[in-house]
Amino acid sequence: MKRPPRKSFTWKSITESRLFLPLLALSLILLFDFIFIPGFFSIENREGNLYGSLIDILRNGSTVMLLAIGMTLVIATGGVDLSVGAVMAIAASTAGILMNPSALWNEVFFVTDPTFTFQPLWIVIGVALFVSLLCGLWNGMLVGYMRIQPMVATLILMISGRGIAQLITNGLRVQITYKPYMILGQGWIILPFSLYIVAVVFTFTWLMTRKTAIGMFIESVGINLRSSFYSGIDEKKIKLIVYTFCGVCAGIAGLVASSNIRTSDSNNIGLTTELDAILAVVIGGTSMAGGRFSLLASMVGALVLQAITQSMYAIGVPAFALQAIKAVVVVLVILLYSEQSRSFIRRFSAPKTEAKP
Repeated sequence: MKRPPRKSFTWKSITESRLFLPLLALSLILLFDFIFIPGFFSIENREGNLYGSLIDILRNGSTVMLLAIGMTLVIATGGVDLSVGAVMAIAASTAGILMNPSALWNEVFFVTDPTFTFQPLWIVIGVALFVSLLCGLWNGMLVGYMRIQPMVATLILMISGRGIAQLITNGLRVQITYKPYMILGQGWIILPFSLYIVAVVFTFTWLMTRKTAIGMFIESVGINLRSSFYSGIDEKKIKLIVYTFCGVCAGIAGLVASSNIRTSDSNNIGLTTELDAILAVVIGGTSMAGGRFSLLASMVGALVLQAITQSMYAIGVPAFALQAIKAVVVVLVILLYSEQSRSFIRRFSAPKTEAKP
């Protein structure tokens, strides 16, 4: 019995991989950092934990990576979720008010005791994620069952979500001092604790989409909705699942973000992060029209955005100019993923045939 031929890694197979362009972009950014930013690659060991600019890219990019995981599945169905930033704020406000409910009486008690919390940690996290799940369920109902365009449906919660978050805390910023909760965004076990959260969510999502039929159903709905319907796939349930899961991912990101800044700032937590999440998924090669997706490529796309941010701050670019630089990145991504660029790469990677005499 003959063994199946081994797959050879040719230039064509490498360039056609969804990881090629995101890794190329990340490599170019890191090459710029290596040349122009002294000490950017230096890593310091402090009490068994690793610190440095590269670690900061991973740590600060963890929230966008969490959002990108959920957003990848949503975009793969041909949709989009503009409300993830607002859901982050809702989850943060819910967690804050459960730990310090003094805002319900129009005042905030500034607690300095790191062991104080009104509700235990498992209730704080569980309720905040349940509220996020309800937000995702609302979006999924509007898109899947009410047939509202995804951009319009999620825009509702994007606009109203921050108002809901402010209602939860009576418009006040709840200071968070509970030390076990701080571990989510500020904990360190050799690497930042938030990276372990990202790893768990990524592993669960990868197993769910690549070891079960759900991933195939998601791609089928995104590629051809009518064919999926005639194949017996209930696209309403698929969309309900992905939007609900995206809401949970946004809730986890909100908990990490609020833990990092130690407050439930409903005005600033998650602000414009929905755009970063969408851009990370697009950099990862998932088409906005839906279809095939790569979770790992989306994660690399999130790191590309954070690497740009980290690099610009390191060379002294002001924060207000950062959005303009991200706009340039959007233009470059659109050009790279255009059909003209793809055809050029295919021609370049095609094997040259010798002319016959």
